[in-house]
Amino acid sequence: MLVFATVSFLMFVTPGPGVLSLAGVGAAFGWRQGLLYMAGLFLGHVIVSVAVITGLAAILLAEPVVRTILLFLSAAYLGYLAFRIALAGSKISFIEMIKAPGFMTGMTLQFINPKAYAVHTTFFTGFAFYPDSFTIEISLKFLIMNFIWIILHLAWLYAGCKIHELNLSSSAQKWVNLLMAASLCGIVVLSIGSI
Repeated sequence: MLVFATVSFLMFVTPGPGVLSLAGVGAAFGWRQGLLYMAGLFLGHVIVSVAVITGLAAILLAEPVVRTILLFLSAAYLGYLAFRIALAGSKISFIEMIKAPGFMTGMTLQFINPKAYAVHTTFFTGFAFYPDSFTIEISLKFLIMNFIWIILHLAWLYAGCKIHELNLSSSAQKWVNLLMAASLCGIVVLSIGSI
């Protein structure tokens, strides 16, 4: 169980589309909007978990065309976000929109996020620690990983909100934008390279 908790922590703490975009929403729009976006990410995360546990994700993703379409949708969306961040200039503004990203945006991101499916498949098919009962093991894994997910996502949101409050110089804000954009581009390259 400790190994599973450690792996969960390491998987969720590494920057992926969800946490990077959450930090960006916090930096651009603050706590309230960030929590709404995080709630959408969480529901999407739970739905992906259920899809993996029930085998629905395996059935859908067994079709190479579906898997490729989801991968390119995700890569295109993340590329778009990276482009918008890089062009934000000297003001930290992760996504310049009239309407801030909210619940549905967060939930949708999880559906097209290839990291979410890979991570959940790893969690639920590996690290057996209660072989006597599949139901108890899955339930414990679900509780452990969601506890860690919530804590780490709140930490990323907090970091984003703190960046917003720091009143950084224009030059520093520009570098933060470029670093976030480069991180997302790295995720896009790694995702497409995994084909």
